[in-house]
Amino acid sequence: MHEPLVLLPGMMCDARLFEPQITAFSAERAVMVAPLSGAERVQDLAAQILSDAPARFALAGLSMGGIVAMEILAQAPERVTRLALLDTNPLPDTPERAADRDRQIAEVQAGGLRAMMRDEMKPNYLADGPTTGAILDLCMAMAEALGPDVFIRQSRALQMRPDQTETLRSLSVPVLVLCGAEDTLCPVSRHEMMRDLIPGAELQVIAGAGHLPTLEQPAATHAALAHWLTGP
Repeated sequence: MHEPLVLLPGMMCDARLFEPQITAFSAERAVMVAPLSGAERVQDLAAQILSDAPARFALAGLSMGGIVAMEILAQAPERVTRLALLDTNPLPDTPERAADRDRQIAEVQAGGLRAMMRDEMKPNYLADGPTTGAILDLCMAMAEALGPDVFIRQSRALQMRPDQTETLRSLSVPVLVLCGAEDTLCPVSRHEMMRDLIPGAELQVIAGAGHLPTLEQPAATHAALAHWLTGP
């Protein structure tokens, strides 16, 4: 029996971020998507997921989901059989980025969630391609379904997140580091750094994808994840 797979979505995303992967993998293993909406600290989000997760599981997180995944490894490394970090960042917020989150929070509190997602966030996430418009529409739908309170809680969690570079150095499970070649939010160089920190990690760069390769290039992303899941 294959180990269960726990998927952690990015900021203002839900299970629809992983729909191609859920479809592909659910025939052979249990697949769980854990929301990241119930706390204002990465440490608390990780603890919540651990309380609901199987005893041992494979773990994949994208963007904010990868940040929480690293904290899960910091808290309970013995629970995770293998780890995939997608389009993410092990470093804490810079002071400038943390201050910018305060501005975004204020705009969302004033009713500007849709404008924030439309103008500042999602247009910078994706590579240009024939499906870009449909993916942007899906991203807006996910963000609006989650709503402003979740945006604020997630922003606070990201502002206060810990540095996970030592966690990465300590990993002893199979690790896939994956990113879109055109990801400007979490660039390839950041993933090369993670690969170099993690003993034995594999790096896969997905051509024709930006920050959301699970949706932008599902076939290539599936191939990389399938290889990771079935490896030793």
